[in-house]
Amino acid sequence: MLESIGFVCEFGVKRGGRESVAIFVLQAYNLEMIIRYGTTDDANILAEFGAETFSDTFGADNTPENIRLFLARTYSPEIQLQELSNPSTIFLIVEIDDKIAGYAKLTLGNRDDSIHGTKVVEIERIYVAKEHIGKGIGKSLMQASIQEAKQRGSESLWLGVWEKNPRAIEFYKKRGFKEIGTHVFMLGDDPQRDYIMELRL
Repeated sequence: MLESIGFVCEFGVKRGGRESVAIFVLQAYNLEMIIRYGTTDDANILAEFGAETFSDTFGADNTPENIRLFLARTYSPEIQLQELSNPSTIFLIVEIDDKIAGYAKLTLGNRDDSIHGTKVVEIERIYVAKEHIGKGIGKSLMQASIQEAKQRGSESLWLGVWEKNPRAIEFYKKRGFKEIGTHVFMLGDDPQRDYIMELRL
């Protein structure tokens, strides 16, 4: 269970000359996990990792054609490079043994009509490699995302989650997010309903 994992964290530390958002040592698994900011050098690995993780998570519940269309429109190296170059987009990348194990994508100022406040941050993605699910990576990325939003003076943190993803919905509820509305998420040519969930900071 995520709640049973013990960890130690330090924010704003440097390791090997590279500034990290946080370092977490997951005592239950004897892992050292570094969360750092993404850079344009990460475009290729994020394209590969994002496509693989999305397919692993949602491939069984959607048609191959819609998965293919979504991946082509979302996860090319060129698209990732554009996102990494955008000053309003923040990537928090998890590394274990110098290999990517997950990441969060935050977008500053992006808001849905149902969101409270004017200074907000959207969590567009929290992805964890399937071999690392259950090791506290999602929890740690969420904590780092909340810390990042607070440091930027944001009033709320919000996200959209597919209505057919009960595990993710429960994860967000346990961390204080509330359902406040819905919107349509296009997966290829399939309009799907997402719940809008918000955490007031």
